[in-house]
Amino acid sequence: MRQKVIETILLTLLAQSVVLSLVLRAQPQEAGTRYPNMAPLDQYLMEDRNAEIALARGAAPKSISDNAEVLVLNRQGYDTAVQRTNGFVCIVERSWTAGIDDPDFWNPKLRAPICFNAPAARSYLPLTIAKTKLVLGAESRKLRCSTG
Repeated sequence: MRQKVIETILLTLLAQSVVLSLVLRAQPQEAGTRYPNMAPLDQYLMEDRNAEIALARGAAPKSISDNAEVLVLNRQGYDTAVQRTNGFVCIVERSWTAGIDDPDFWNPKLRAPICFNAPAARSYLPLTIAKTKLVLGAESRKLRCSTG
């Protein structure tokens, strides 16, 4: 039974990563839709914290997401909005989780909910968090340089 649950979870995560990949690549390829630079930070943030929590939880079945830790993005990076109880962590990824050479790397419209199982929360999620801090740190340096 436990093996079946693990297989189901892994298949769900695989399906979500495939969907995320397709969503990120299925954006219109029209002229002028590329994002060569970072947009103002506010465009990447969701005004309604509860809406971001709900979107993040939407990445997994209710039986998993209801007891998962949920992180939300703020100006400094990801912050814990809901404490974990089952080892899963749900977030809404932003466009910069794509490769640095992806033309939509700075697209503020791209948001993808994902829930990480415990091994992914320990191994992959820290990379996403670190990359986000680097991106947001670069934005704050740009702001400091332009205002002072």
